Amino acid sequence: MRWESRRRARRLLVQALYQQQLAGSDADEILAQFRQREEYRRSDSEFFTELLRNITARRDELDAEISAASDIPVERIDPVERAVLWTALAEMKGRGTSRAVVINEAIELARQFGADHGYRFVNAVLDRWARANPPDEPDPEAEHAD
Repeated sequence: MRWESRRRARRLLVQALYQQQLAGSDADEILAQFRQREEYRRSDSEFFTELLRNITARRDELDAEISAASDIPVERIDPVERAVLWTALAEMKGRGTSRAVVINEAIELARQFGADHGYRFVNAVLDRWARANPPDEPDPEAEHAD
């Protein structure tokens, strides 16, 4: 199912972005490493690649958006939660996926990989961001069930 391959891609993306923060690898190095994983082959690899490149290119812009919606300076945010926030914001800003789906997926990723109550922080930041950035006209072609 498509939603399962998207979920796998989001999970891998959070891992890749976490690794990128720690190692300083560029998108091409990360892609080369992740393409060798079995889970990558079972994920929506096009979705993974698109978001990884988008996030890597727009990291400063995404950090500014996180800063506007967070009480914690972006450089002090846990790397896992920061990766989850980057993933969610990039998807909400560019993919047409339902915001409710993206936020729910982000909360689950933060529960799975983040600190004990990191999911609450992720939920609060994404909720503030969504209220401050209402969606444009609803797109009838939007992917609502991802």
